[in-house]
Amino acid sequence: MSGSATFDLDCMRRALARAQAAGRDGEVPVGAVLVAADGTLLAEAANASISRHDPTAHAEVLALRHAGAALGNYRLPGTTLYVTLEPCPMCASALVHARVARIVFAAADPRTGACGSVFDLVRDERLNHSIEVEGGVLEDEAAKLLRDFFIARR
Repeated sequence: MSGSATFDLDCMRRALARAQAAGRDGEVPVGAVLVAADGTLLAEAANASISRHDPTAHAEVLALRHAGAALGNYRLPGTTLYVTLEPCPMCASALVHARVARIVFAAADPRTGACGSVFDLVRDERLNHSIEVEGGVLEDEAAKLLRDFFIARR
C-alpha cells in the first residue's frame, strides 16, 4: 500500500470516528475531515443539522466553515475532503465554490449523491472548477454505520 493510500485510510478513519460520535448524539452519522495539500489537518466535523436546527449543518459544510475561518479565506485550493457519505448537491456545490481539489468518500449515496451516483456536480464541465473524486474508501464500514443508525431509528 502506498503512502498516499495509507494517508487516505487514516483520514477516512478519522472521519468515521466523527460520524460515530454524531450517530451516538442522534445525528445522521456522517463525518468529514479536510486536509491541506501538505497533509495538515485544517478541519473536522460531523453532521449537526438536528442539534443546530440548521439544514445546512452537514459535515462537509461545517468543515469548510471551520477551515475558511482558520485560514481567513473561503477558497481552499489544493485541499482534500474525506467524508463518510458521498456529498449531496448542496455540499457538492459548496465544495466546488471553495475550490477543493479532491473529494474522497466512503459510501455512495444512491438517493442524493452529487459526486457521480445520482448527479455529478463536482465534475460538471459547465462549472468553473472541477474536483477529483475517489469513492469507496472504507465503504463497508461507513455503509454499516449508516444502515445500523437508520434501523435503530425505525
